[in-house]
Amino acid sequence: QVQLVESGGGLVQAGGSLRLSCVASGRTFSSYDMEWYRQGPGKDREFVARIYRDSAKTYSEPSMKGRITISRDNAKNTVYLQMNDLKREDTAIYSCLAGGMYWGQGTQVTVSS
Repeated sequence: QVQLVESGGGLVQAGGSLRLSCVASGRTFSSYDMEWYRQGPGKDREFVARIYRDSAKTYSEPSMKGRITISRDNAKNTVYLQMNDLKREDTAIYSCLAGGMYWGQGTQVTVSS
């Protein structure tokens, strides 16, 4: 079992920035590819970004490319999502996913105009 806890969400004005964190329990964090997803009001969950377990490769949703950066610190069992130039349509619950199997509870990001 892996437990994931997201943090860093909040209310931000359009054009602002946030850095989300996802902290995993246990000592197996480095074994997992990590991903961020989001789900806005009335919408399906959508992929945001992925970082592979060895950090050799990352992939970001093309529509957000240039505004987001995914990174990880295996020593801290943490994956980050840096988001810049936030837009109203970025409002969503952001969740992390470990190994395609384990979900966190999510952190709310609200972007106001």
